[in-house]
Amino acid sequence: MNLYRLFMGKYRTSENFVRAFRYSVTSGVSVIIGQAVLFICFGLSRRFSATTSNVIATAVSAVPAYYLNRAWAWGKSGRSHFWKEIFPFWGLAFLGLGLSLYTVSFADTFSRNHLYSHMQTALAVNFASIFAFGVLWVAKFFIFNKFIFNSDTPGVVSALESSEAL
Repeated sequence: MNLYRLFMGKYRTSENFVRAFRYSVTSGVSVIIGQAVLFICFGLSRRFSATTSNVIATAVSAVPAYYLNRAWAWGKSGRSHFWKEIFPFWGLAFLGLGLSLYTVSFADTFSRNHLYSHMQTALAVNFASIFAFGVLWVAKFFIFNKFIFNSDTPGVVSALESSEAL
C-alpha cells in the first residue's frame, strides 16, 4: 500500500485540520503541565533525580492529554475502550517516556560533567524532555487519527490485522 495514501490521503479535509489544530493546543497544554512538573520536581524542590522527575511529569501530563485529545480534538464521548484507546495511548506515552529518559539522563550527566549550576542543569533537563517528546509529536497525530481515536477504524489491533492481510 502506498504510504502517502495511508497517512496523507485523509488529511486534506477541514475536519482533519481542526483536529490537527486541537491536537496542537492539547499538546501545548500537556507540554506546559509536564515541563512545570519536571521543573518543580527537579529544578526547584531538588527532592527527585532528573529521571524520576521526568517519570512523574510524564505520568501527570499524560492524563489531561488523553482526555483532551479524546474529547476535544477527536470529539469522542462515552466510555473509553481499554484495548482500542487507553492501552495504545499509554503505549505511546511510554515510548515517549523511554526516549525522554534517555535524553534527560544525557542532559543531566553532560551538565554535571561540565560543572553547570543546578539551574542550568534543570533547564537542560527540561529542554531535553521537550526535544524527545517533540520528535514523536507528528507521528502521534497520525497514529491517533488513523488508529486510536478515529471512529472509522475499529482500533489498533484490527488495523494491524487488516494490514497483515495485504
